[in-house]
Amino acid sequence: MGNLVEFAKMNGLGNKILVVDMRGQTKPVTPEAAIALAQDPATNFDQIMAIHDPKLDGTFAYIDIINCDGTRAQACGNGTRCVVQALSAETGLKAFTFQTLAGILNAVEHEDGTISVDMGLPVFEWNKIPLSEEFHDTSRIELQIGPIDAPILHSPSAMSMGNPHAIFWVDRDPMSYDLERFGPLLENHPMFPEKANITLAQVTSKSTMTTRTWERGAGLTLACGSAACSVGVSGARTGRTERKVVITVASSPNQQALTIEWRERDNHVIMTGGAEWEWSGQLDPETGAWQRGDEQLSEASGS
Repeated sequence: MGNLVEFAKMNGLGNKILVVDMRGQTKPVTPEAAIALAQDPATNFDQIMAIHDPKLDGTFAYIDIINCDGTRAQACGNGTRCVVQALSAETGLKAFTFQTLAGILNAVEHEDGTISVDMGLPVFEWNKIPLSEEFHDTSRIELQIGPIDAPILHSPSAMSMGNPHAIFWVDRDPMSYDLERFGPLLENHPMFPEKANITLAQVTSKSTMTTRTWERGAGLTLACGSAACSVGVSGARTGRTERKVVITVASSPNQQALTIEWRERDNHVIMTGGAEWEWSGQLDPETGAWQRGDEQLSEASGS
């Protein structure tokens, strides 16, 4: 049995997050531990946000982001808000700078409890998203699902927010589409050499949208922050919306909204929303065995 570390079960708009305190640890959370935790209904998650000691001067921590299939993710906006809430409660600080695979993220907790995360600059170049084919304009790429003369989904906007995204524009409730069927096909489409997050987006006004996401490495998710950022940017980029929008995540159980601003002065994407603590415990980052409070350590099988 390895060293137990503290963790919190949290959510950002329903996006299931485990915030794991790995400060002082020399090894990461293993893929095997992540898979075991994901298989347990009590600890099932979309992303693990593992807080490690900082690697760069001027940063508070290095955040290792792990999907439920054990793979690494570059960015997770909803998870970052959970990290900020947890660290703010611990330290009393309101502003944080984190290092991630996607780069440096700055975040601040406001007086009303909402948290803003500067998700950085969007990426539009086809080879940096990346796509397997060259497109001069990635705001509309050639890709479709369904009959060639009557496709169900087609012509998505592609971009990266630290991870690749494809936004399919739909004219009805995103929940009415069989995303569980189409999601795996599109995530693993040859167009996306590093796979992609797949989002359906319905524009409801120049300042509001409704979305649903199939998340790379996680599958159907209740919410995805970087996808919301990509939708906000792509809406403005294609002239569908203004640069500041309120996004309702159709699959989120609490139906709270995210505010996304593609800031004009520097083109940074600012995401603002809430986070919710559920419960906490300890886990073994090598095996995934865990305990809640004073309960007996569960088996790594997640039973």
